[in-house]
Amino acid sequence: MRLYLIRHGKPAAVWGGDDDDPGLDETGHGQARAVAARLMALPEADRPVSVVSSPLRRCRETAQPLADALGVPVEIDPAVGEIPTPSSLSGVERPDWLRAAFAGDWADIKGDLDYGLWRRGVAKTVARRRGAAVFSHFVAINAVVSVVRGEDRVINFRPDHTSVTTLDLDGDCLTLVNLGDEAATGVL
Repeated sequence: MRLYLIRHGKPAAVWGGDDDDPGLDETGHGQARAVAARLMALPEADRPVSVVSSPLRRCRETAQPLADALGVPVEIDPAVGEIPTPSSLSGVERPDWLRAAFAGDWADIKGDLDYGLWRRGVAKTVARRRGAAVFSHFVAINAVVSVVRGEDRVINFRPDHTSVTTLDLDGDCLTLVNLGDEAATGVL
């Protein structure tokens, strides 16, 4: 069974800014419509049958056009949300923490939880979503890719806004069909 990981569209505010939960800007809304059309154009056997989203607004807004086209609700799943920030850090400190995390391996991430366990949890959640289009985030998508590839690096690729990473699911085993489009982003 095929499933898709889609990074959210271009947000109205950049990471580390004043808005912790920005929606999409005009470009992002256009990207959301375009990725919905792209997924709806797939052969029926490969087309998603459900839509799952991170709770964050930029993902929900990116997911909605596909859900509307499929005639299904957007299922919100916090397990495919953003990487949790250590509770001791302020929003202003988050960008520097993320940059440090991105430079290393999952075991090296400093914080108040086991980030290796978090990444495996994201991959397990995705594996339970047979036939889904899962709208998520840069780091969560990298978490799944790192598990599938058996890589310890935090960043395996740089998914562009609304890039579509395709996976196949055989039983509980995820295999990577192809990575989504990459681009230089505001994350790195």
